[in-house]
Amino acid sequence: MKEPHIKLHEAGSKGRYVHAADGKEAQMTFTRIGEKQIIIDHTEVPPAFRGQGIGEALVRRAVEDARMNGLKIRPLCPFAAAQFRRHPEWGDVLAR
Repeated sequence: MKEPHIKLHEAGSKGRYVHAADGKEAQMTFTRIGEKQIIIDHTEVPPAFRGQGIGEALVRRAVEDARMNGLKIRPLCPFAAAQFRRHPEWGDVLAR
């Protein structure tokens, strides 16, 4: 199920998932590598959103999209990598 408050923006090989509210924005950026893999490079959650699960929701949305599109994810961002360690059920989309 897609997170309704998270939008995907893509331009060429770059993209980002965004949650925006109250004039603030949390985002997770990624780069496409070929046609079957993305690298999550950065997650940024402003203090106003911290502790609400927004960062995890951004990564979860990428996992859901990867499953639907047959992609693998390489989480280079330390936050995203930590989320993958916390969610072994996401292992099916983890690039090894």
